[in-house]
Amino acid sequence: MGSEFPLQVGGRDFALDLLFFHRGLNCLVAIELKVDRFEPEHLGKLNFYLEALDRDVRKPHENPAIGLLLCASKDAEVVEYALSRTLSPALVAQYQTQLPDRQLLAAKLHEFYALSAPDVAPPNGPRPKRPRKPRRA
Repeated sequence: MGSEFPLQVGGRDFALDLLFFHRGLNCLVAIELKVDRFEPEHLGKLNFYLEALDRDVRKPHENPAIGLLLCASKDAEVVEYALSRTLSPALVAQYQTQLPDRQLLAAKLHEFYALSAPDVAPPNGPRPKRPRKPRRA
């Protein structure tokens, strides 16, 4: 639904990092991105955003919003303590800032092209051969 999604509560402006709508779960998905390690107050802010979404953005037929907090690092014990008394549907995850090896990415890209579009040649590579269809007798 957007990045830096605007929320207004009590006359103050806030911005949620990312907001999606999950069609299968029929709910809003709030994602907060942190470039530093997990801190308990990050969870409090995410819970605040979830409450604002449920009160002001969610439609009556939709399920309550869920949240995902992505941090550069986390201490599992600190996360456990922070989550122990909350009933909010929030997750805390650690992300990696290093990409996989360049050759592995190139190989996966070529594999993707071969599987998804046999008629389209991948960039900087030979055009894959199309499999022949069996003849009907």
